[in-house]
Order: sequence, then C-alpha cells, then structure tokens
Amino acid sequence: MHSRHLNSPACKPKTPAGIPHGKLLVLFDGFCPFCQASVKLLKRLDWFNRLECKSFRDASNVPELQPPLSYAAMEAEMHAVSCCGEKVRAGFAAFRMIAWRLPLVAPFAPLLYLPGVGWIGQKAYLWVARNRFSLIPCKDGVCTLPSGGAQAGSVAGKE
Repeated sequence: MHSRHLNSPACKPKTPAGIPHGKLLVLFDGFCPFCQASVKLLKRLDWFNRLECKSFRDASNVPELQPPLSYAAMEAEMHAVSCCGEKVRAGFAAFRMIAWRLPLVAPFAPLLYLPGVGWIGQKAYLWVARNRFSLIPCKDGVCTLPSGGAQAGSVAGKE
C-alpha cells in the first residue's frame, strides 16, 4: 500500500512564498548578460512551462527558506529550488534538476549522473560562473555590478 493517496498533491499544500506550485524556481544573476542569454535559451527549451526563472538580485524573487539562501552562494552559482522548497541545488546539480524538465534535454539527463560527470560538470560550471562577465560582450562595454545593491550574507536583509 502507498502511504500517500494517488489523488493527493505531490507537494505540501502550502508552498513557501515565491515558489510557483508545480514549477522549478531557477534563481540566476539578472545583472549578468551571459546568465540572461542562458535563461532565454532555457525558456525556449521549456515547452511545458515547468521552469520559473527569476533574478536573485531582486530580493522579492528569493523564497524564504530554512536555512535561508545565501546571497554570496547565489552570486557564485545558479540555484534551483523545487516547487515545495524541499530541494535546493546549486551549480551543476541545479543544471541536472533543470535538464529533467526540458523535453529536448531530458533523454540525455541520465548521462549527467555517470561516474565522473558530476565532478567534471561542477568544475566546468564553476569556471563558467567565475568568467561569466567576460564570456559575452557587455552592454555598452560595462560588466561591473552596481555598488550598494544586495548585501553579503542573506539576500537583501533576509536572515
């Protein structure tokens, strides 16, 4: 016997604020031209609208979770948050979560779990993340982050 009724929701009835029910929340750097281009590609591949991509630079886009999401961690790596807020993944692990939700990519998602792929994928992801401001020409030649935006630690004062 199953412990959960077949018609019951897959998630808790009450999802944390900021996480759309039934979608994967992808938090990315909205100040980064490379990240913006990547999100545009994700949206084109998201045929069934299963992703909700939002910039973590706007504190209202970041759900209140326990433990809270770190601004420094989100600046270093993209984060993916499950619809219930129960799973939070960063970097290549977030890419794996995203891959399962994209029809053209999902058939290849199992390959992302082969031995060694996670290690290599995370190393490659971190290199791209560190160099993201030099990978795509910046708007008007400016690739610096605005000063005085969000603070270090938790997002925009959320602690």
